Amino acid sequence: MHPISQSVKKKDHSVKMDGSALYAGDYGKDGMLFGKLARSPHARARILGINLPELPEGYFSVDCRDVPGENRVHIVMDDTPVFAEETVEFIGDPVLMIVGPDEAEASRLASLAEVIYEQLEPVLDAKESETAFFDYSFGKGDVDAAFSLADKVYEEEFRTGYQEQAYLETQGMIAQLDGDRMIVHGSLQCPYYVHGAVAKALGFPPEKVRISQDFTGGGFGGKEAFPSILAAQVAVAANKASGKPVRVIFDRREDMEFTSKRHPSICSYKAAVKDARVVALDIDAVFNSGAYTTLSAVVLQRGIIASMGVYNIENLRVRGRAVKTNTTPTGAFRGFGAPQTFFAIETLMSHLARDLGEEPLSFKARHLAKQNDETSTSGKYHFPVPIPEMIEETDQMSSYRRKREEYAKPQHGRFRKGIGISLWFHGAGFTGSGERDFIKAVVKLHKCKDGRVEVLTSQSDIGQGIRTTLSKIVANELEIPLNNIICENPDTDKVPDSGPTVASRSLMTVGELLRRASINLKACWKDNEEQVVEERFKEPDFVIPFDLSKFQGDAYPTFAWAVAAVELQVDALTGEHEVLGAWGSFDVGTPIDINIVTGQMEGGLLQGIGYSSMECMNADSKGRIRDVSYTDYIIPTSADVPKLEVKLHVEEYPLGPYGAKGAGELPLVGVPAAYIEALEQALGGISLYHAPFTAQETLFALKRKEAGKVG
Repeated sequence: MHPISQSVKKKDHSVKMDGSALYAGDYGKDGMLFGKLARSPHARARILGINLPELPEGYFSVDCRDVPGENRVHIVMDDTPVFAEETVEFIGDPVLMIVGPDEAEASRLASLAEVIYEQLEPVLDAKESETAFFDYSFGKGDVDAAFSLADKVYEEEFRTGYQEQAYLETQGMIAQLDGDRMIVHGSLQCPYYVHGAVAKALGFPPEKVRISQDFTGGGFGGKEAFPSILAAQVAVAANKASGKPVRVIFDRREDMEFTSKRHPSICSYKAAVKDARVVALDIDAVFNSGAYTTLSAVVLQRGIIASMGVYNIENLRVRGRAVKTNTTPTGAFRGFGAPQTFFAIETLMSHLARDLGEEPLSFKARHLAKQNDETSTSGKYHFPVPIPEMIEETDQMSSYRRKREEYAKPQHGRFRKGIGISLWFHGAGFTGSGERDFIKAVVKLHKCKDGRVEVLTSQSDIGQGIRTTLSKIVANELEIPLNNIICENPDTDKVPDSGPTVASRSLMTVGELLRRASINLKACWKDNEEQVVEERFKEPDFVIPFDLSKFQGDAYPTFAWAVAAVELQVDALTGEHEVLGAWGSFDVGTPIDINIVTGQMEGGLLQGIGYSSMECMNADSKGRIRDVSYTDYIIPTSADVPKLEVKLHVEEYPLGPYGAKGAGELPLVGVPAAYIEALEQALGGISLYHAPFTAQETLFALKRKEAGKVG
C-alpha cells in the first residue's frame, strides 16, 4: 500500500480522551434559555386554535407567527415548515416551542399547551398513498421484446423497514442573536446546509448568519438534513429572546420518535430469463418518504440507479417513486437508498439461481459487469471492476464455497447453519451533475507566518476521522510534520463552502482538491509570510455528462466495490439467530489511514447486520413510532459478531488523492442480502422477501415450512 496509509493518532484523539472537547450539551448554562417543543399527537389534523398555559415571567412561546422569514426549512424542496401552520402531517410535527430559564419547567409548560385539532384521515401505508413527491423513470434496451422471448419470467416483491441511525449524541443546537447577526452552533455535519436554512427562516442575508460545528457524537446521515430543521426552530426562538442564547437538546425518546430514519421500501422486480441468463429487468421501487420530502429526491435517485446491481443486463426498465404518508419523515442514512435496492436485486438473483438449479454465486458471477460495460443509466464503468478477485478473497477468509456445500445437506436438529454472500458497489460522490452544477466545491489552505498550515474546508468530523485524513494529505504533499497542520471544526465565518460531509465524497473529492492546493502552495511557498491558496472543483474530462431528466450518463465518476459473506446458526426452538462470522472484502481505493478505514469497514458491516436482523422499528395503527429506546430498538455490538474480518482490496482511482475513493457508506450497503441468503439456507431453502427478519418471524417461517406452506 501507499506509505500514506500508515496510521497516525487522530487529530481529535487527545481532546476527546481528556474530556476537553465541547459538545452541544457541554456549554455552561448561565444565562441560557431552554426550549421544549409541543408536538402534534395526531398523524393528520387541522389546527383550529392554541391555548397556552399561563407563562411565568421569563418564559415565552414561539410558533409559525414568530418566523420572520419564510416558514419553510431549506433542504431540497423546502416543504417542511419550521413550525406547523394550518395542518399537522405526522405524529410529532412541531407546533410550538416554550422557552425559558429552567429546562424542566419549559418541558412542563410545553406539555400543558392545548392545541385544538380537527382530525383528518391519515395515509399510513405507502402502497395506499396517492401522492408521489418524486416519480422517476428510465431504462435501456428493448424490455418488452426481451420478455416476449423469455424462457421464463419471474416476479418478486421485496420490502425493507425503517432503520434508526442510533448515534451516541442526540440532536442538539444552540442559537444566539449577537447584535444583528444570528450565531448557531451544535451537533451537525453540513454547516452550509444549516446556514441556508437559518438564513431563509429568519429572512437574514447570508453574511448575517454564522454556523459552526461543535464536536459531534455520530451521524450516519441523521445529522445531514435534520439539524437544518432544528437550527431554524432554535434560531427563530433566539430571535425573540432579546440576545440570550437558546438551547434545544433532544432526549433519546424524542430523538428516536421524531427525527428522520432510513426510508422503508417496497421493490417489485420482474425478470426475464433466456438460456439461463437474465436478459431483462422491469423494476418498480416505492420509498416511503413520510410527511415531507426532506432528502427523498436524492435518496430515491441513488436507490434506483443501483437497482440493477453489479450486473450487466442489457434491457432495463426502472420506475421509482417517493410517496407521502402521514408518518415520521425519512431522510439520509448510510448508503442513501442503495441498501434497499441492493437487498432486492441480490436476493432476486439468488432466488433465480436456485430455481434454475444453479449455485447463486456462480450464477451471479456469470452476470457480472466489467470495465467499459454500460451502467444502468447508460454511462460506463470507466475503471476495473474487481469483484471476481474480491469473491476469491472473501471465499479464502470465510470458506464460503465449502460451507455453502456442507450446509446444503439436510439439517434436522435444533441448530441449523447457513451462509450467504452478496456483491455490491457504492457510487463514489454526489449523484449525477450535483458536484459540478450545485456544490461547486472550494477549498483553501492558509499558511501562517510560522510555517503552520490551516486546512479550510466545510468538512465535519463526526467520528469518521476526516480531520485526520485531510491533514495527512496536506502534510504529505507539503512534506511538513502532521503537527504543523491545523484542521478545526468548521465555522462558516472562516471556511469556504467545500460541500457537505455526505455521499462518500469528502476524502475523494475534497481531499483531492486539498492535494492540488498543497502542490500549488509548495510551489509558491515563502518563509515568514502569510499565504492563502485556493482550489476549485472541476469535473473530470472522461465523465459522460449526466442528464437527470433522462437518467442518462455517468451517475458517478467511479465506484467503490464490496463482497461480504455472513454465516449464521439458527435455533429452531427459539428462532434466534447467532452470527458465527462475517467477512468482507472492500475496495475503497488507497486507504489514507489504514486503521480509520478498517474501522469504518468493520462498523458498517456490523451496522448492516443490525439492519438485516434485530433493528426492527414499527409504527402503530395511528402512525406513532413504537420503538423509541435502546430497550425496544436493539442495535448490534461486538458481542453479537465475535468473528468479524475485513480485507482492503485496492483498485486505485487515478483522480482521487493517491488513488482513494469514497469509503464511509460502502460497507453497510449489501449486507442484508448476504444475511438473508444465509438465513434462507439455514431454514432449508425457504425464500424470504424482507429485512430485517426477526427471531419471531423465523419461528413463523419454520412452522409454515413444516406445514408445507412454503419451501
